[in-house]
Amino acid sequence: MRGIAAMISSGRKLTVSTWNVAAINNNPFEYWITYDENPKYEQLMSDVESFLEAPGDRDVPVMDVFNEDMFSKLDGRMQQVGWESVRSYWDTEFKDRKIVSGFMKDKLLGSKRLASMPDRITNTINVIGAEDDEPVCRPTIINMYDKDLSSLDKWWSAWEEFMFDTSLQIQTKKGVEQKAPYEMLQPIKKSKYPDITEEEEKVSLPLQTMCGAIFDAILVHIMNTVTTPDEWQGIKRNIVENLNKKKVPRTLEILESSTYIGSDIITLQEVSGSFIDQAKARPTLDDAFHIIAPENMDSVRDQNSVIFLRKETFPDGASSEITSLVESSFEQGVTVPVAKGDILAITTTDRDGVPFVIASFHGDTNGLATKPVLTAIMKAISSDSNLANHKLIFGLDANTYEKAKPGKQQDVLDFGKHYVSHGLSSCWGDVPDPQNYTTYNSRTFLQPQLNKACKKSDKRSNGDVNPKDFILFGKNDFEVESLWKDNTGDKVYLEDTAFPTIGKFPSDHGILATVLMAKSIAAGDEL
Repeated sequence: MRGIAAMISSGRKLTVSTWNVAAINNNPFEYWITYDENPKYEQLMSDVESFLEAPGDRDVPVMDVFNEDMFSKLDGRMQQVGWESVRSYWDTEFKDRKIVSGFMKDKLLGSKRLASMPDRITNTINVIGAEDDEPVCRPTIINMYDKDLSSLDKWWSAWEEFMFDTSLQIQTKKGVEQKAPYEMLQPIKKSKYPDITEEEEKVSLPLQTMCGAIFDAILVHIMNTVTTPDEWQGIKRNIVENLNKKKVPRTLEILESSTYIGSDIITLQEVSGSFIDQAKARPTLDDAFHIIAPENMDSVRDQNSVIFLRKETFPDGASSEITSLVESSFEQGVTVPVAKGDILAITTTDRDGVPFVIASFHGDTNGLATKPVLTAIMKAISSDSNLANHKLIFGLDANTYEKAKPGKQQDVLDFGKHYVSHGLSSCWGDVPDPQNYTTYNSRTFLQPQLNKACKKSDKRSNGDVNPKDFILFGKNDFEVESLWKDNTGDKVYLEDTAFPTIGKFPSDHGILATVLMAKSIAAGDEL
C-alpha cells in the first residue's frame, strides 16, 4: 500500500510549523519589548516618550546640541569630498530650530526623508570579510554600536571618523566595492519624495548628511538627559546581547526543542544566510532535517524563505525547486510587490510516496502580494501535469490585518475567502478569526519615524496586533487535528504580552503549528 492510503491506514499525521523568525534587526530600542528582569527599561522608554511629547524648556535650539563647531567641521569635510556647502541652510533653517518641535517632530522634514534616509543606509552596514560576521554600526543610539556615547564630544569624534574616514568593503550591485559611509548615500529625488524642493534635491547629499548628524546628536542628548550614560548604555548592551547577538542561537534552540524538532515540515520566513549556515552546523537540526534555501538567495536584504523537511518523513529531501515557475505565473501586466528570497516553493515526496508542493512566503508589509502569490502557486500547480496530484502545504506570513485600510492593506477575512476560492482551507479554518493574533509589537519613540511611535499606554491599541500567519492546505486533502500558537518558545501564547521578550522569545511573530490528518483518497491518488 502506497500514497495517501498508506498514510491513512497507518494513522500517520503531518505536523507543520511556520514562523517568521525576524524581529529586531538593527535598532534595539525600535519596538516596545517585554523586559521583566529590569523595570528600568520601561522607565527609560517612558522618560524618552515624555521628553519628546512634552519637552517644555528642554526643547532647546539645535545649535545647543549640534553646535557651531560641529557644523563647521562637518561642512568642511563635505566640501573636501566635493559636495556643496550647506552653510546657508544651517544658518537660516536649522541651527535655531527647537530640537523636538522644530526637528524631531517636523512632519515636512520627515516626508523629505532628510534624517531617515541616511539612517536607513548607514545605520548598520554588512561588510565583506568581517570578523564573526559582525556588521559595522554608525555611532548612534539606534543600532548595535557598543562604544561609549556618554557625551556629545565623544559621539561627534566617532561619528565624523565613521562617516568620512572608515573605508568598508561591501557588496553592491556592481560587485564588491570599497567605500566610506558617506559614499553610500543616495540623492533624494523629488520624483519619489515630492515634498523636497528642487533646490534641496540638488544638495540632497550634504543636506541629508547634516540632518542625519543633527538627528543622532539629539538622540545622544536625550538619552544622557533622561538618565545616566551608565544606566542606558547598560540596558542597551543587555538588549543587544539577548535580542540581536543571541537572536539566531535562541531561535535555533526553540526549533531544536521537543515541541518543534518532531515537525515534519517547518516553513520559515525572513531568514538570513548566517542563520542557514548556523542551522546546518548544529547536529541536532542537521540530523533531523533537510534544510532547503532558495537557489536564488537574497544576499542584499538577507531575508529569505526557507523550508525544513524532516528526513524521516521525506528521506530524499526536495525533488525540485519551482519558485521560478510560481513567479512566472503572476498575472501579466500586474506588479506584485515581492522581492528576491520572499518565495520558496519546492516539490518533494514523503516516505509513503505522497507527492507534495511545499511553499514558504513572506508577504510585503501591507499584505498586497499575498493573494497574487497564492493565485500564482495554484496556477503553477495546475499548469504542470507533473504536479497535478501533489498536495499543497503552504506556510506564510501573509501580513493580513484585522482592520485593514481599504485598498492599502490586505484584510484577513478577504484573504480567507480567497484561499477558499482555490479549494484550500487553513489551520484557522475556512473563516479565520480576525482577533486570533500572531503579532503584538509597537514602535517606541527611539526611531526615525515618530509618526509611527506608540505611547506606552497605547502600545496595544495602536500597535501591530494582527492575525498575520497561516498554514494552508487542500480542503479535500487534510483536516486539522490540533493547533497551537506560541510566543514563549514553550508552546504557550500570552495574548497580552508584547514580543520579542528578553531572554525568551526572539521574534515579533508567533510560531504557528498544526497537526494534519489525511482526509480522504482523492481521484488520482496512489492507492
